[in-house]
Amino acid sequence: MELVKAIFTAMKKEADIIIKKYDLKEIKTLSNIIIYEWKREEEEKIVLVVSGIGKVQMAIGASYIFENYDVFKLINIWIAGNIGWDDLKVGDVVLPNTFIQHDTYLPSESQEFSYFKDPIFLEYAIGENLDLKKFWLIMNGICITGDQFIDNEEKAKKLKEDFWECIVDMEAFSLLSVAREFNALDKCIVIKAISDGADENARKNYLDNLEIAVNNSVIILDSVL
Repeated sequence: MELVKAIFTAMKKEADIIIKKYDLKEIKTLSNIIIYEWKREEEEKIVLVVSGIGKVQMAIGASYIFENYDVFKLINIWIAGNIGWDDLKVGDVVLPNTFIQHDTYLPSESQEFSYFKDPIFLEYAIGENLDLKKFWLIMNGICITGDQFIDNEEKAKKLKEDFWECIVDMEAFSLLSVAREFNALDKCIVIKAISDGADENARKNYLDNLEIAVNNSVIILDSVL
């Protein structure tokens, strides 16, 4: 049986280093979603999904992969902002184990909506942090997801009050929600490299730090593939 390892990222700019490193070939475009493949070994295939930004795009891309491939492993790799986590610096890589939507609200305590409101947990990322000399690898933590790029100190302050020290992205919870529906959370790994501090300088810092953040995250990607 062919082992399919699916990598999910949001933007072509961030995906280029992965495409080049593994010599991936574009095989399909779904409007704004691009699918790449590489047959790594006789019984192993790498599939890269460049989904586009946000929860909806990631959910569409993830659903397509589950419906068209027998998935062995799913990896979400991209950058993230740092919300008040004093020990994190630009370029550090986090493997979060707790995922929450920060931009949703539903005035109901019914368990019927737990799929929408409750955190998602991954058990793999609980361990000792590692000093890899170039950067730290953090083996735990909270990742909050929303359809917002956080570049406002007041917003970041409120998020820290609500979620304590955490990182913020725009896709992880969505991918894991789809994986949960396909009973595949145990196949998921999330790799997030810190690019900015989710403050008024976030947009500039994200652009300035993109290369180092992506390069560091790909070092970890290479070790888990």
